[in-house]
Amino acid sequence: MAAANAPITMKEVLTLPSVGINQQFITFTNVTMESDKYICVRETAPQNSVVIIDMSMPMQPLRRPITADSALMNPDSRILALKAQVPGTTQDHLQIFNIEAKAKLKSHQMPEQVAFWKWITLKMLGLVTQNSVYHWSIEGCDSEPVKMFDRTANLANNQIINYKCSPNEKWLVLIGIAPGPPERAQLVKGNMQLFSVDQQRSQALEAHAASFAQFKVPGNENPSILISFASKSFNAGQITSKLHVIELGAQPGKPSFTKKQADLFFPPDFADDFPVAMQVSHKFSLIYVITKLGLLFVYDLETASAIYRNRISPDPIFLTSEASSVGGFYAINRRGQVLLATVNEATIIPFISGQLNNLELAVNLAKRGNLRGAEELVVERFKELFAQTKYKEAAELAAESPQGILRTPDTVAKFQSVPVQAGQTPPLLQYFGTLLTKGKLNSYESLELSRLVVNQNKKNLLENWLAEDKLECSEELGDLVKTVDNDLALKIYIKARATPKVVAAFAERKEFDKILIYSKQVGYTPDYMFLLQTILRTDPQGAVNFALMMSQMEGGCPVDFNTITDLFLQRNLIREATAFLLDVLKPNLPEHAFLQTKVLEINLVTFPNVADAILANGMFSHYDRPRVAQLCEKAGLFIQSLKHYSELPDIKRVIVNTHAIEPQALVEFFGTLSSDWAMECMKDLLLVNLRGNLQIIVQACKEYCEQLGVDACIKLFEQFKSYEGLYFFLGSYLSMSEDPEIHFKYIEAAAKTAKLPDARPLINVCDRFGFVPDLTHYLYTNNMLRYIEGYVQKVNPGNAPLVVGQLLDDECPEDFIKGLILSVRSLLPVEPLVDECEKRNRLRLLTQFLEHLVSEGSQDVHVHNALGKIIIDSNNNPEHFLTTNPYYDSRVVGKYCEKRDPTLAVVAYRRGQCDEELVNVTNKNSLFKLQARYVVERMDGDLWDKVLMEENEYRRQLIDQVVSTALPESQSPEQVSAAVKAFMTADLPHELIELLEKIVLQNSAFSGNFNLQNLLILTAIKADPSRVMDYINRLDNFDGPAVGEVAVEAQLYEEAFAIFKKFNLNVQAVDVLLDNVKSIERAVEFAFRVEEDSVWSQVAKAQLREGLVSDAIESFIRAEDATHFLEVIRATEDANVYDDLVRYLLMVRQKVKEPKVDSELIYAYAKIDRLGEIEEFILMPNVANLPNVGDRLYDEALYEAAKIIYAFISNWGKLAVTLVKLQQFQGAVDAARKANSAKTWKEVCFACVDAEEFRLAQICGLNVIIQVDDLEEVSEFYQNRGCFNELISLMESGLGLERAHMGIFTELGVLYARYRYEKLMEHIKLFSTRLNIPKLIRACDEQQHWQELTYLYIQYDEFDNAATTVMNHSPEAWEHMQFKDIVAKVANVELYYKAVHFYLQEHPDLINDLLNVLALRLDHTRVVDIMRKAGQLRLIKPYMVAVQSNNVSAVNEALNEIYVEEEDYDRLRESIDLHDSFDQIGLAQKIEKHELVEMRRVAAYIYKKAGRWKQSIALSKKDNMYKDCMETASQSGEHDLAEQLLVYFIEQGKKECFATCLFVCYDLIRPDVALELAWINNMLDFAFPYLLQFIREYSGKVDELIKDKLEAQKEVKAKEQEDKDVMSQQNMYAQLLPLALPAPPMPGMGGGGGYGPPPPMGGGMPPMPPYGMPPMGGY
Repeated sequence: MAAANAPITMKEVLTLPSVGINQQFITFTNVTMESDKYICVRETAPQNSVVIIDMSMPMQPLRRPITADSALMNPDSRILALKAQVPGTTQDHLQIFNIEAKAKLKSHQMPEQVAFWKWITLKMLGLVTQNSVYHWSIEGCDSEPVKMFDRTANLANNQIINYKCSPNEKWLVLIGIAPGPPERAQLVKGNMQLFSVDQQRSQALEAHAASFAQFKVPGNENPSILISFASKSFNAGQITSKLHVIELGAQPGKPSFTKKQADLFFPPDFADDFPVAMQVSHKFSLIYVITKLGLLFVYDLETASAIYRNRISPDPIFLTSEASSVGGFYAINRRGQVLLATVNEATIIPFISGQLNNLELAVNLAKRGNLRGAEELVVERFKELFAQTKYKEAAELAAESPQGILRTPDTVAKFQSVPVQAGQTPPLLQYFGTLLTKGKLNSYESLELSRLVVNQNKKNLLENWLAEDKLECSEELGDLVKTVDNDLALKIYIKARATPKVVAAFAERKEFDKILIYSKQVGYTPDYMFLLQTILRTDPQGAVNFALMMSQMEGGCPVDFNTITDLFLQRNLIREATAFLLDVLKPNLPEHAFLQTKVLEINLVTFPNVADAILANGMFSHYDRPRVAQLCEKAGLFIQSLKHYSELPDIKRVIVNTHAIEPQALVEFFGTLSSDWAMECMKDLLLVNLRGNLQIIVQACKEYCEQLGVDACIKLFEQFKSYEGLYFFLGSYLSMSEDPEIHFKYIEAAAKTAKLPDARPLINVCDRFGFVPDLTHYLYTNNMLRYIEGYVQKVNPGNAPLVVGQLLDDECPEDFIKGLILSVRSLLPVEPLVDECEKRNRLRLLTQFLEHLVSEGSQDVHVHNALGKIIIDSNNNPEHFLTTNPYYDSRVVGKYCEKRDPTLAVVAYRRGQCDEELVNVTNKNSLFKLQARYVVERMDGDLWDKVLMEENEYRRQLIDQVVSTALPESQSPEQVSAAVKAFMTADLPHELIELLEKIVLQNSAFSGNFNLQNLLILTAIKADPSRVMDYINRLDNFDGPAVGEVAVEAQLYEEAFAIFKKFNLNVQAVDVLLDNVKSIERAVEFAFRVEEDSVWSQVAKAQLREGLVSDAIESFIRAEDATHFLEVIRATEDANVYDDLVRYLLMVRQKVKEPKVDSELIYAYAKIDRLGEIEEFILMPNVANLPNVGDRLYDEALYEAAKIIYAFISNWGKLAVTLVKLQQFQGAVDAARKANSAKTWKEVCFACVDAEEFRLAQICGLNVIIQVDDLEEVSEFYQNRGCFNELISLMESGLGLERAHMGIFTELGVLYARYRYEKLMEHIKLFSTRLNIPKLIRACDEQQHWQELTYLYIQYDEFDNAATTVMNHSPEAWEHMQFKDIVAKVANVELYYKAVHFYLQEHPDLINDLLNVLALRLDHTRVVDIMRKAGQLRLIKPYMVAVQSNNVSAVNEALNEIYVEEEDYDRLRESIDLHDSFDQIGLAQKIEKHELVEMRRVAAYIYKKAGRWKQSIALSKKDNMYKDCMETASQSGEHDLAEQLLVYFIEQGKKECFATCLFVCYDLIRPDVALELAWINNMLDFAFPYLLQFIREYSGKVDELIKDKLEAQKEVKAKEQEDKDVMSQQNMYAQLLPLALPAPPMPGMGGGGGYGPPPPMGGGMPPMPPYGMPPMGGY
């Protein structure tokens, strides 16, 4: 069967190797698939991991490094269950993880091993152990597995392959397999345990696969639980294969499912095959049985009828899973293919009804699955039921009709047309009732049913049906319901998405906000203008709200704001328009300038206060300001108009209206003007009304004096001679100004404003603003002394010094001044008073005042400074005052003394330690002795630095006084130390030497001072080295080591040597000779003189550094110094004086036990070839590192000595290598055998190969090649030296080793490929399972052994490469049977067509054989195109004949062309009949002019099939094929054609043909036409048979009608009594609507009341018809 027409479609969804899964892990134990969502693969190499494949994105697998024995993904969510055995036990540890949350949900350790587990529900795991079955829920953190039942005996020693539970979790089934009986061991036995949770009982059955299902049995509203299971058993030599379907837990009193069973037919080639899985399609109620070898059986669940069988996989299938969404299943085979089987919805019903001829099953399946293909059957069945008046059954069929083919208006009309029988439910109501029980009504059905209900005002039924979603809502339904219920109609409109109606309904309900919300949800754009106008008529405020909601819609307001505003204004709704605009214009955007102007304009005209509020809030900034300003002025909003005018004339015109402007607002407005404009406006105001506007002007000047300028304001007031205004203005400004002119203006204005009777205001002003001298002068000159005394004593005593100074300037009497001073005494500030008197040289005036303060205990520095100055000026023993008074300021008094007496200044400065002032005054007056004494006594480093700095021109004079006077006079060590330190800091070495010689060398108190002697020598070293040796000889109390080091640093080596020698520091002395003087001879001489070990040691090290190794060793021996043996060893190695080294090391061994010493001693013996001493030494106790020594000897080619060491320490590996170096190969092999190390074997092997000792090399090589890592290196070594035969011999010997591995077999194969290709194929065939095939493939490819390469590709399942190799190298690699096997297994489709090209070019005689093998995989159209282009279409005729059953257009056309060319009209007609996929008209046109008449008949036949009746008949007429003409006309079903043909026969005189045509086209020819033609053309005799037949047929029809009518009347009478019995019974729908429809009319009532006929009267009278009416006639 062609795959396109098969009822089941198979497709490859995925291959596991394509997503990185290794073939070895595609097994039942490694792969799990719990649902159609995830595949889980457990890998153990190259590392343990779990791969999760999401089927929605299979090419993006999730790989996690997890070690587990099993892994299961949850069927629905990303939850992973893991199982692993606890090491050392038989227990399993179970864990459940949430992958998305990266959290562990729960874990449990099972006390026994879990043999099988599976997700049985979304929340439940089934765990199967060796003895029991458990359920473990993932809900609850602490829940543990719950035991459900124990395994039955029939499952003992079985491999569990599946475990399932029923949908209601009341039934469980466990399935296992076991080896078959001995007589048929290859047939696997299946066992099943069925367990009832409610009954807690088990039943053991034989079955290989099982599955649960739910099925709704007619008459039972609850679904039944079914189990289907498949078994294949061997009994009494017979194999029985069965499928069983039974119900579990039948419901008492309810219809139950009848047990079904069917045979499973296995082809002979699959005799030992058995079911491994079963899946039930709940969507289509189909059973899928899948066998191990890839067979698929499909059965109907309800009847167990076989539907389909086919092989879906050439490889064994080990895992399946339900694909619930498509009603199919997934299957995974051993190759890793993930196959999806689905129902071919387009072909399954035609397949069942056609090929299986099971019409009932086809109809039932079509109804269950809502499938196409059974339309005609269903319609015919419906007509039969309707004709039989089985309206209920017809209603049920229509309700369940596939794809609703009967749910049409015609069906409703049929039921409506049925007359209602008395006492019966109307068929239309039966139909609607059935539809309601089955599901939802369509739009037409909903409308018709609702019309019935609305007519009876039963809207509650509509509400119930709508709530239950039983009706399909439509606009028409809403219109109908709207007549009774607007709310319900609105719900219907919404469900029906009748958007205009919904909007209209919301508008009627005044729910305008819902209009916008709904329109946005459904994407509808209503007529907003119409809606707004509608709302405006009834609800202006609602219109505002609606307009605002529109303005807030996404994408902007659908109606222009201006248009909306105009709508409001047209109805004079000013307030509403304003409210709308204020809200929408809140963003204050530039594009809204017009609207801003508009809202202000309409309010300024109508409601000025509203406009004023809007402007005051500052909401808008983009409106037409000049226009608004004019309107404000007209409306009397002068302040707003001022703010908006921008021209000075306009402002000046408006601003004079001060009577209508709030003064404060006007003042604030002045702040917005420029200073010039403000002044202009102020002038206008003063001109218009000076007195009335003065206060405003004064206030504005006060507020904005800084902007306007104080001078301008003053000029303004002066211009208008408004001194009162000036007085008030300046009065507020005085507190912020220090300008005397301002104060003067104020005083002047005040004077002109009012007379001053009292001076106190003037005193206060002058005091406040600092005019005290002027005030004093004014008061003194005006003889107002009383005010002066009052001011000083009461107002501000702090300004008394200014008053005194001014009085002195005014030559006031001293007595008045003294009295004034004494009157305030302690309140008087002394410093300014002294300054005022001192400036005027009148200090003596204060003597009495100051002495009075001192007597009162004043410690004020200014008092004592002033008193000191007076004493100095009076020369009244000033030295005593300067030295004894502790309160004066030395700097102030000293400064005062400098010009009067410098020595007094020095005294004052010394007392206050005023260093800078003292130095300056002494330098200026050449008082260097005083300065030197002060500096020495001061001991201040900063002072010393200052006086000794190079820039000081008086430094020399100071130093002379310090050296000659100040320091010799000093007895303080601290002073001397500070002075010396200062000289050092100042870098004055010569002066320092001069100073120190005076102190140290000349007898003084500091001559023996240790530090000064050190300092003297060190300074000399630095400044005058020629004096150092003299100082060393003359001085004894100095630090010899430190000074010696300094001398060395100063390169005074002889002086340093003298110092060290003087202090017996011999080591330091010899170091100077060695390191600085560089005289080893003097050092050796010095060492002989002192004979100290440390000295000899230093000499030895120096000799060693100079390369005098022998002398150094001699010196080390003298010093008995063993500490530097490492340096000696290195130097000896460089100098190669190992004899001396032996002596030295023997000395060292007596002092230290160091491995290095003993090791170097052995090495030294080896270097001087004293092998005997080596053997003696290593036998004695030693601490030598013999392995390192041996390696070192080996590295330096001292092989004999190395051999002694390696033999002593049993290092056979190194000994073997050493013997190789000594060419002692046999000994090397023996040593390597003892070492038994791959590295050693390899080294000895390579050495033997180089020495051509191949026998010994093979012995070694056999021990190397068993190591996989070393094999390739050995092979390369042999090959690089051309030892090919020896290498092959070695590898061949290695094949027999117990530890021979794949690498040896592979490498030998590679060698055969390179050097002995004649043995290659035999080797490959013998050891194909032990070869690394990819590596050998590369070798064969390189060496071009194509036959062997092909064989290897086949063995490695790389059929694509095998096929490519054969085709590319066919002379060597091609063999027909082998190539057919290869090409049938390739995965790359393109290789099929490459193979076709290959056979076409090289083996055209075998191409059909190849094509037949590939027939199921090839695109036949492409093959035909290939052969057509090659011009060899005839060559593949057998192939095209074989595949023509697929009805491929290209194949059909190609074969038809060949048949035309061969003139084989029989085969051509057969092809046309069986296969219609080709260009029919093109073929007909091509052959309609063929020379053979049969070909032309075929053309006419094609025209007939294509429905081109006229062309077909015309072509047949041309060839006188009248029979064909008549048949064509008959099949056309067209009256005109048939009658035209009659006319043609009459014209041609073909009377026999005329008669024949009447019978052939009997159904098409109208009798009157036939008789008329026969009568006119005198051919009645030929028409008479037709006429007889016609009369007979019609008379028979009339008889049949009469018979049917009589039978119908009998049936009606027979059923009258039955109708009366069922009259009282009402169906479900009639109970819902007891009064929904009028009672059926009684005979003779014409639709009147619902009363029945009266009972018959007694007395034998015949019954009267109701109301005396005669009974109505029948039919």
